[in-house]
Amino acid sequence: MTMRHGGQVLVDQLKIQGVKRVFCVPGESYLAALDGLYGSGVDCIICRQEGGASIMAEAHGKLTGKPGICFVTRGPGATNGSAGVHIAMQDSSPMIFFVGQVGRSMTDREAFQEIDYRKMFGDVAKWAAQIDDAERIPEYISRAFHEAVSGRPGPVVLALPEDMLSSSVDVEDARPAAAVIARAGQEDGEAVAQALRDAKQPLVIAGGGGWSAEASAKLAEFADKFGLPITTSFRCQDLLHNNSPYYAGDVGIGINPALGKRVREADLLLVLGARLGEMTTGGYSLIDIPNPRQTLVHVYPGAEELGRVYRPDIAVHASVSSLLDRMLEQPAPNDIPWQDWRTGARADYEAWTKPEATPGEVQLAQVVAHLNETLPENAVISNGAGNYTAFVHRYYRYGGFRTELGPTSGSMGYGLPAAIAAKLEHPERTVVNFAGDGCFLMTGQEFATAVQYGAGVITIIANNGMYGTIRMHQERHYPGRVSGTELHNPDFAALAKAYGGHGARVERTGDFPAAFEEAQASGKPSILELKIDPEAITPRATLSAIREAALKSG
Repeated sequence: MTMRHGGQVLVDQLKIQGVKRVFCVPGESYLAALDGLYGSGVDCIICRQEGGASIMAEAHGKLTGKPGICFVTRGPGATNGSAGVHIAMQDSSPMIFFVGQVGRSMTDREAFQEIDYRKMFGDVAKWAAQIDDAERIPEYISRAFHEAVSGRPGPVVLALPEDMLSSSVDVEDARPAAAVIARAGQEDGEAVAQALRDAKQPLVIAGGGGWSAEASAKLAEFADKFGLPITTSFRCQDLLHNNSPYYAGDVGIGINPALGKRVREADLLLVLGARLGEMTTGGYSLIDIPNPRQTLVHVYPGAEELGRVYRPDIAVHASVSSLLDRMLEQPAPNDIPWQDWRTGARADYEAWTKPEATPGEVQLAQVVAHLNETLPENAVISNGAGNYTAFVHRYYRYGGFRTELGPTSGSMGYGLPAAIAAKLEHPERTVVNFAGDGCFLMTGQEFATAVQYGAGVITIIANNGMYGTIRMHQERHYPGRVSGTELHNPDFAALAKAYGGHGARVERTGDFPAAFEEAQASGKPSILELKIDPEAITPRATLSAIREAALKSG
């Protein structure tokens, strides 16, 4: 062992844990860590704002299953970056968020940019702590990696006092972390199999964090073996290839009414990894609290979630992958009484995904349909939050595991940073980001990051000149009283060119295919601005129709 400053010890631990890339906005509070990164071989992506950096780290964790790493400075750096931490918590994504901190001799004086990060992040992280002794850095980093990936995955926040990082110590490195995974037993598989044998109208809801390509493949095998209709929770549509005859759609915002009816009518809900939160239960309306009408089998990697809102008939504290292993050991049923139920659910989905016309020269449904027909199966589609996402989630058919990056937390501005993280991790794959005009400008400065690192993502901006989701709710509750939702936007195509990327404006649906091909051919980060009629607020209803219905209802 040799003397190293704390920043070097920290970076050495990250390398031992297999970290190849970190995202950051630099700050004087963690200069020693930046020095440790120098010549380390760890790819350091310099971002333009801490919110973008933390979202990139979250998306990296979601995409790879390994903790995404983000470094930010104290005070405003931490508050800006808290967006990604909250997303990682609600999306169950592994992440470690390092925050520079004031020197230890200055604590509790409200020193420059001082915040107690244990208090600040206590409710939005799995673990929030501060490393006060450089000799304990290996211990804290080891625990952070264990916490981030064990049980329900999630974010860890570690504060780094600047004098701690700069102090020199002689300390032993920790060994790589080993995830602690709860595994289903034989009796769990037998109990779930018996519940299936007793069912006539079962429905599977798959979702949440902690999935892998292997687990996704097991889900497909399980669906085929038992002939089950598979649905996915909000923004987890890529857990099963959407062209599978067993895929029946997503149980999320703007749910297919026919699917919502099936959730209510099911006699068995087999929930694999999803929390059954507000978005997946239609505002807690699809399933009765606390005693569901349906037989509820809830499989979840963290015991704290089981029985939290809904009382399950069978609770399995285990990883989804291990439960699926047990189910695949069970004999296939001789007779499947729910065959018509399953084919009907699939037919409902196929009917739901046929594009419907909306007002305006640019039909967003047709744009999505074109990409659905032309993009490779492994293309990654990202999005933030807003009504435009309803068109993407309804009409795009995801090609399998980790082809979708969307925030189940509903965070605006997510799509562009997430797309950049995906393109850096998989430069060979096509990465397309959908954004609204309001959504894009939340983190649009990260387009400069994409240009700097040659991340050729294509962003499609649905520009309708307003915060559309809020305007929709406004018209429903206060019809005709428009307040705080109008947007005056820049020329997004010109903005892309100013950054050094490719940009074009699309004003007719028929012009989109050629515009998209040009963006792909450029090889540059690109923006395609779609001029969307404000009336085309949802795939099913116009803005005027929503207002008129509200006025009639009084």
